[in-house]
Amino acid sequence: MVRPPKLLDRLAAAVRVRGFQLNTERCYVAWVKRYILFHNKKHPLDMGKREVEEFLTHLAVDLDVAASTQNQALAAILFLYKHVLDVKLGWVNDVVRAKKPHRLPEVLWQNEIKAMMNHLHGTRWLMAMQLYGGGLRLNECLKLRVKDLDLERLQVVIRDGKGAKDRVTLIPKILREPWAKHLASVRRVFEWDLDDGVAGVELPKALATKYPNLKYDWAWQYVFPGRNLSKDPRSGKVRRHHVGESYLQRPVRKAIKEAGIHKHAGCHTLRHSFATHLLLSGTDIRSVQELMGHKDIRTTQTYLHVLKASGHSVKSPADLLLLEQPNKAIDNGNRITPFTHPAGA
Repeated sequence: MVRPPKLLDRLAAAVRVRGFQLNTERCYVAWVKRYILFHNKKHPLDMGKREVEEFLTHLAVDLDVAASTQNQALAAILFLYKHVLDVKLGWVNDVVRAKKPHRLPEVLWQNEIKAMMNHLHGTRWLMAMQLYGGGLRLNECLKLRVKDLDLERLQVVIRDGKGAKDRVTLIPKILREPWAKHLASVRRVFEWDLDDGVAGVELPKALATKYPNLKYDWAWQYVFPGRNLSKDPRSGKVRRHHVGESYLQRPVRKAIKEAGIHKHAGCHTLRHSFATHLLLSGTDIRSVQELMGHKDIRTTQTYLHVLKASGHSVKSPADLLLLEQPNKAIDNGNRITPFTHPAGA
């Protein structure tokens, strides 16, 4: 007798069939597992709104998680009920969702970008420059394929970005030659894999079924392949995948620190900086919205607030006062006393 698949396996399959990323699949499975364990392994069919709210309250009050984390857990649980258990959620609109606080994104200015880039080299420098020069998310950069790059038009097509949307953004002119050299080196690795019989890139399931030999096509290869072969966690096949997130995340954080930049910044900060600097240079906000792939113009308008907060559009009245009477503060004896540490007083 064939045993029916376990609940978490059914959940993983439901996430996978809808084309979600592996990280999302693992995340949803982990949250549902925690939800069930929190209620002493009670089956989700025997639970409802009250149990969901108790779990979310536990996350917020006992574990002090961020609002985005709490909402992520809720999304996983609701997905379970709707797409796996086929339960009509009449109470879903009554569940209190955590409000994500509105915070301005961290931005690096041009001098800070230059200083940081001086501490990156080779492929990592190219990746970081493309993140900043085209406003890419890190995962969008990792998943780039050869066919997505157009070095003649200096454009890059982002496939299946956030919200399952495609968009076109920029390749900086200064990256045309570095990109060409990088692709030449990647092509050599691809040809070695062909000779060794281990070539064959991961493809969307429909394409892989319809065109079984497409995985050997140069145009479909990742532009940032891993150094070593790896086992596909879903299919179990051994092949060359793209590099992981930590390949760039750690060097970028290190470069920011070595550049003497005291900001909570990382790879995603380069995307924020791209949008902010475009607006600063006079690019219209609709164009920035398209390049960033924002669904709502209000998301793009956040970067206008960054410019205002940083003083790029507003002058301090104190500066205007000192422009009119630059030496008055000193003439009146209003000198600034240097800070002295109490221990040295």
